[in-house]
Amino acid sequence: MDRFSFLNAAHTEFFAQLYDQYLENPDSVEPSWRSFFQGFDFGMESFNGDAPQQYIKETNATPVENSLISAHLQKEFQVVKLIDGYRTRGHLFTKTNPVRERRTFTPNLDLENFGLSNADLNTVFDAAKILHLAPCSLTAILKHLELVYCQHIGIEYMYMRKPEVIQWIQDRIGVNDNQPNFSVDQKISILNKLNEAVSFENFLHTKYVGQKRFSLEGGESVIPALDALIERAAEKGVEQFVMGMAHRGRLNVLANIFGKSTQDIFGEFDGKDYDQEYFDGDVKYHLGLTADKITSSGKKISINLAPNPSHLETVGAVIEGITRAKQDKYFPNDFSKVLPIAVHGDAAIAGQGLLYEIIQMAQLDGYKTGGTIHIVINNQVGFTTNYLDARSSVYCTDVAKVTLSPVLHVNSDDAESVVHAMQFALDFRMEFGRDVFIDLLGYRKYGHNEGDEPRFTQPLLYKIIAKHKNPRDIYVEKLIAEGVINADLVKTLEKEYKDDLDQNLQASRKKDLTIISPFMKNEWNGFEQVTDSEMLYKVNTKVAKKTLDSIIETISTLPSDKKFISKISKIVNDRKTMYHNNAIDWGTAETLAYGTLLTEGYDIRISGQDVERGTFSHRHAVVKVEDSEEEVVLLNSIANKKGKFNVFNSLLSEYGVLGFDYGYALANPNALTIWEAQFGDFSNGAQIMIDQYISCGEDKWNNQNGIVMLLPHGYEGQGAEHSSARMERYLQLCARHNMFVADCTTPANFFHLLRRQMVTKYRKPLIVFTPKSLLRDSRCVSTQDELANGSFQETIDDVFVNKADVKSLVFCTGKFYYDITAERENNGRKDVAVVRIEQLFPLPVEQLKAIIATYPNVDDYVWAQEEPKNMGAYSFMLMNFNLVKWRLASLKAYSAPASGSYTRAKRRQADAIKMVFDKNLFR
Repeated sequence: MDRFSFLNAAHTEFFAQLYDQYLENPDSVEPSWRSFFQGFDFGMESFNGDAPQQYIKETNATPVENSLISAHLQKEFQVVKLIDGYRTRGHLFTKTNPVRERRTFTPNLDLENFGLSNADLNTVFDAAKILHLAPCSLTAILKHLELVYCQHIGIEYMYMRKPEVIQWIQDRIGVNDNQPNFSVDQKISILNKLNEAVSFENFLHTKYVGQKRFSLEGGESVIPALDALIERAAEKGVEQFVMGMAHRGRLNVLANIFGKSTQDIFGEFDGKDYDQEYFDGDVKYHLGLTADKITSSGKKISINLAPNPSHLETVGAVIEGITRAKQDKYFPNDFSKVLPIAVHGDAAIAGQGLLYEIIQMAQLDGYKTGGTIHIVINNQVGFTTNYLDARSSVYCTDVAKVTLSPVLHVNSDDAESVVHAMQFALDFRMEFGRDVFIDLLGYRKYGHNEGDEPRFTQPLLYKIIAKHKNPRDIYVEKLIAEGVINADLVKTLEKEYKDDLDQNLQASRKKDLTIISPFMKNEWNGFEQVTDSEMLYKVNTKVAKKTLDSIIETISTLPSDKKFISKISKIVNDRKTMYHNNAIDWGTAETLAYGTLLTEGYDIRISGQDVERGTFSHRHAVVKVEDSEEEVVLLNSIANKKGKFNVFNSLLSEYGVLGFDYGYALANPNALTIWEAQFGDFSNGAQIMIDQYISCGEDKWNNQNGIVMLLPHGYEGQGAEHSSARMERYLQLCARHNMFVADCTTPANFFHLLRRQMVTKYRKPLIVFTPKSLLRDSRCVSTQDELANGSFQETIDDVFVNKADVKSLVFCTGKFYYDITAERENNGRKDVAVVRIEQLFPLPVEQLKAIIATYPNVDDYVWAQEEPKNMGAYSFMLMNFNLVKWRLASLKAYSAPASGSYTRAKRRQADAIKMVFDKNLFR
């Protein structure tokens, strides 16, 4: 045998030492080894009638001599290595690719690589007991291993680190040699769903020639697999499904799994207008659906397919958040009741880094969902890119190894194997609460879409595909050969399904409009959709002072029986001092807002990097005991608290975590769901979520969402990456009634802004540019009365001037107000008034007009900002407020938001402030 083979790495002495360990403590060795040793007596009881050679274990016994191990026993261990070879590498030698020969991998599973030969085929080996077989010939062992590991299902799992999990998998796949074993009724059910999948695509292909539908053809077996998954999961107690998938096969899933009316689907193909003007809709293969399904056993189950954009894999983060929200709300003690299913494309799962972020969430307290079933519809090509150019890894699913999740590679032409694998995946998830992956190897019958020509880039592959039978026809041949059905049954099934589609097509064409049902409408009962003008209505956010008095006592009192570092003790105790001195700072006002909402029955979830303490050490929602690091959350001690408070430091991710929290807010409108960026500009790591979901989800999919984004923003000499939250980008996205954008300057206004977000009967995303230096600025404080009896102010007029004396009227947002007013005080300028715009969108135009009308002698209107001219809110104000002609006071245009030099940044800031007071400095 080749002594450098990977299979020859273990020396016989190793097995002797392992046996010594077994004799000392049987439970200390891996289960399969324990089974092996138990079956042997570690000797030769049945070999040539010889008495077994025994190791004698005594105190201080000398090591076992290798000469005591017989030649046959060494052969036994070679068979053990053969078994291990199949377990670890068998997946490389499967029959899982329906249209291509598999790549060649070395070393292979030839007997010679294990020190065995054909001469050993008839020898009986006790090593078979490892496989839960009776002692049998090497031929029988090989047959079993080939069936289990090298047929239409290949499985990767030996990298997993928990012996009990490995043992469970081995026991499970050992049943019936890992081959499907379905009843006649189950086989006909599989055929019926396969027929629906194939016939649906054929119908659309003939009725809507050339229209994009992103056909499932080549992967139709996922339809009976999903159907079987839902049926089996319902029997195991799952009550809700949350599914996310891209465009490939989505219409087929909507029609044949979710039961979406094909009349509605045909209406979308015909390009009809929607029945509402409120939203603009999306293409048919992006739409979501919520439905109730009754299983064959009569169980009711809620199934949800989340809407998604073309940006691949983004929906994966969203469905995890939706799932967690449902688990927290309905099943906090049993996450298994809600099952997330993520359907991927092979190019996307390998190429999109978001997948890594999502998978890293899988076991984190703030983000885990009890295990996700990942299904890859593997076309073996991404648009025009061959799989060998699409990844460096062997498999597109190799990201699964990050969390040591098992992967099943399945030939999609074998519908029974696909269903069999899906059942394994479900059982694994329900048993261990962990992720599992199914790589469904198929093909894509047409190009990326039905109007694309794939032979430009894969001519050889598409010659094969053109001649290849679809999975239904392959399965029909199998069932006919087994005597399960005859050809007439297939013709009947196909005709009945096609006739139903024809009837729905005719009915659809009698309708003038298309109706889009909102996703998860049941979660939004009692909420209403509003216009931008209604978003400007005043909302009562007052709180009884006695409620504030009670909450401040709780959030400023640490447990007396625990020891805390002196700094945190002072910070917490100072909350009460500031409150009673009517000098409430930002962090205290924020915490009071959370406390009041909790007493009113709203849940609160805060998530993001370092949010428990806060990037700038202002929040301290979680306090650590000094000598044990026990966590103390004072907000959870509030008397009469009706809501749940959760705050989670996230992994170092923006894209994935914001997507998760968006999904959470989508599924629970009665939870204040906050994502906070470490610094505001870091949110651009999640730009796809902002552009494709947060800013336009309601307009595309008719879905409200109350996600709150807190984005630290302000120019304080910290350089290009820690100054600007890129206000201009959010304002560019604002239109109609899509979201709120605010830049508050007082703790009280932030307090009421947070409360307003929950007490309204509608939900909009809220973008808040939050302060940094103002967190500890003695000028940025509020009173008890402003919290108890105030309300959110979209604008704040200048109360420190005589309006008749004012010649220059300055408008600004955020921290710059304090910089400008400090300079005004230094210069003794009484002819300059400064108006704060606290809410930039919807812009309170009527309030601004009213304020302007109270200044009779103004001849100079200034827009002032600390951001460069090409950033900040300037362009937005030019476009949305033309009642006056602005004079700009700001930095000139720059490519980077701020200078890296502290001296230069302060000089530029000072110049912008000077421009406010001297119109001759305008540039």
